[in-house]
Amino acid sequence: MQHQAVKDFLSNSDEHPIIDVRSPAEFEKGHIPGAHNIPLFSNDERAQIGKTYKHQGKDLAVKEGLKIVGPRMAAMVDQIENINPGKDLRIYCWRGGMRSSSVAWLFETSGYRCTLLEGGYKSYRGLMSSIFEELDIILIGGETGSGKTEVLQELKKLGEQTIDLEDLANHKGSAFGSVGMPEQPSNEHFQNLVIEEFLKLDPKTRIFVEDESANIGKVFLPEELWLKMKGSPVIQLSIDLEARVNRLVKDYGNNDKEELKSCILKIERKLGGQNVKAAIEHLGSGDLVSVARLLLYYYDKSYRFQLERKKSRIISRIESEEGHPKTLAVNIINKMGSEVLHGSN
Repeated sequence: MQHQAVKDFLSNSDEHPIIDVRSPAEFEKGHIPGAHNIPLFSNDERAQIGKTYKHQGKDLAVKEGLKIVGPRMAAMVDQIENINPGKDLRIYCWRGGMRSSSVAWLFETSGYRCTLLEGGYKSYRGLMSSIFEELDIILIGGETGSGKTEVLQELKKLGEQTIDLEDLANHKGSAFGSVGMPEQPSNEHFQNLVIEEFLKLDPKTRIFVEDESANIGKVFLPEELWLKMKGSPVIQLSIDLEARVNRLVKDYGNNDKEELKSCILKIERKLGGQNVKAAIEHLGSGDLVSVARLLLYYYDKSYRFQLERKKSRIISRIESEEGHPKTLAVNIINKMGSEVLHGSN
């Protein structure tokens, strides 16, 4: 078996399956995207072996582990045969120690070629300390309903590098962000997904990202990325109110009214009792345009406050009455030109 540093380990992950041999609970909390979980121990078994190691020493813990794993070795080989018709595997545990080495021995005995991740999953998480440092990130900002996500999608179609953080988070970033979305990943796994997407891109070429808060719903951006974004240049979209109202009605109008009502109540203190009462009445009568207007009153005021803090970083303002995403994307590229913005932040 051979060992590889994290970037080399990940470089061939599309060709060779990645096997995570940690416990199901560890895997659920966060894992390398695309990895298959073939746990050496169950959650309870791992806890018990840990206690034995702590109180009775390594030798007894190893023997206890062998007693547990021995009867299931054939089943583990069956699992890997169902996952991988080829013979090359990439394997990791938490620190790149006994668990991954033991599983690699088993699979190599069964005819597979195994590569282990140096430093294990811990080294993968350590990528966050360096991956964002040299990137040219350009933020797309704008008031709620400006269609920033759609603009990112159009920029990608036009050949630009983009990262859709809200898509990775399964959340649209506001009090209404969970409406119509799947359950959010764990915070740790969200950050893994973010790392995975950035690793796919050319670090020497500009990357467009939506201007986000430190958190998107219940998950938080990697701190290193958030610090990078706080110093990155901003392209400010300025879209007429009517176009933004219509986009909100289109995006949210077909969702369950009770779910929308619960979201309105989340911002009751900031929106104000009278406005909340009016919004709920409009929602009940099906007047979604009036609901959207009331909500934008709150969100626009909040956004103007945030905008004041970053006005020195705004490198371009793009105004539009209709806010067509493709037109906005073309205008952004025309204004930016084809030059990578090295040193712009």
